[in-house]
Amino acid sequence: MTYAHSMGTATLLADGRVLVAGGIGGVPNEDILSSAELYDPTTGKFSATGSLATPRDFDTATLLADGRVLIATGGNSERVFAQSELYDPATGKFMPTGSMATAREHSTATLLSDGEVLFAGGTDQDGMVLKSVELYDPATGKFTPTGSMTGGRQGHTATLLSDGRVLIVGGMDNNGTELSSAETYDPVTGKFSPTGSMSTTRLGYTATLLADGRVLIVGGYHGSETLGSAELYDPATGKFSATGSLADARANHTATLLSNGHVLVAGGGTTNGTVPFVSSAETYDPATGEFVAAGLVVIGRAGHTATLLSDGRVLIAGGETVWPSRSASDWTVSAELYQP
Repeated sequence: MTYAHSMGTATLLADGRVLVAGGIGGVPNEDILSSAELYDPTTGKFSATGSLATPRDFDTATLLADGRVLIATGGNSERVFAQSELYDPATGKFMPTGSMATAREHSTATLLSDGEVLFAGGTDQDGMVLKSVELYDPATGKFTPTGSMTGGRQGHTATLLSDGRVLIVGGMDNNGTELSSAETYDPVTGKFSPTGSMSTTRLGYTATLLADGRVLIVGGYHGSETLGSAELYDPATGKFSATGSLADARANHTATLLSNGHVLVAGGGTTNGTVPFVSSAETYDPATGEFVAAGLVVIGRAGHTATLLSDGRVLIAGGETVWPSRSASDWTVSAELYQP
């Protein structure tokens, strides 16, 4: 890659290529990117494509039903964005689309079963944590408010469940309090309802929908502690339960559902200090509830992306190798492939 695209996005396109866009690409942290690149798995190479109208990080990228990619939320050193953009793979260009009622970053974006996109929570221009929620309609290119969460959240996760609801978990509220609570959004009613809570608060964790409909929660930070524990959410009971633990505690890692139903957990950090990141990878087997070693990543990294390719391999790209980054060598433009 040309840039590290740390805290950027990676989206598998309908034609099998991967769009990597935005994020932080250099030193200092104000070097926020408008550039985008395409990875072609048939050649193993990255190439430049059109640029975002506005440099942004901590944004979201959602593949729409028509093959375009919606880039929304996020910000830069000057402001937080309400304006969103659409990438068209046919032209290789980004074009403006609707604006949110509230500018936000650190939000979640979830593609619903009907093709609309749900944006929940995050922080606004003044750093206030939001409980407001909006829907993007690709047919009209407009955002409309929908029901609010039970409380403000940022740094949370949002997972589309098999029954069409969305599971919202964890994060942090406006008082800086870490959350263990969870709630579900029902697109039929447009309302949120409380559900079971995790056994502990978590930030910087991952949430992955398994083939059997449960959601796997892995790792993260609990205060200053880095977690190796994992939990399962069962939509049938609305409860979380403990499952196997990681060999290496980690946060700000990636978790990717593989073609065989296992989950690849790769990279991440072990503390909030200035240390190299985790260079190991592990896979979770839902049948046994256990994590097993999956080899070493070439470069320990966090803030990277992990994308399941059409042929079953996983593309791991970009990110940072030390936190907080202070020199050019702390960012990596490298990419590697995991073969299950």
